Amino acid sequence: MQAKLSLVVRSTEIDVNGHVNNAKYLEYLEWGREEWYEQAKLPYEAFLQLGIQTVTVNININYRRECRQGDQLTVITQADKAGRSSYVLRQEIVNARGEVCADALVTSVTMDSDTRKSKPMPERLRTLFPEVDAN
Repeated sequence: MQAKLSLVVRSTEIDVNGHVNNAKYLEYLEWGREEWYEQAKLPYEAFLQLGIQTVTVNININYRRECRQGDQLTVITQADKAGRSSYVLRQEIVNARGEVCADALVTSVTMDSDTRKSKPMPERLRTLFPEVDAN
């Protein structure tokens, strides 16, 4: 499953260099992940009903092109791979010309809401990830 979120760069997201501040890219990616969860029918409340929460434990991001005020961007999010309790989402931020401005691999872990320790991924989440070929 792939989710797309459209956004426009606002003046408050620009730094002294006249382009989007690097930290804002991380925020754009977070918005994209929230859209992915929503489209998967796994909003925050669904995770709470399952007794879990998700925690981001690693973000590996490549900044490819600058984004400037008024740019129309699309955040593309899709499932990459899953382990027992961790999973990776692949994300890209693409401008209106189709150029990749940033790409990232974001690793999250499912944890028990009460004990705050890792917990195996629920099947509702696991089914969104491609099967691993054993060959």
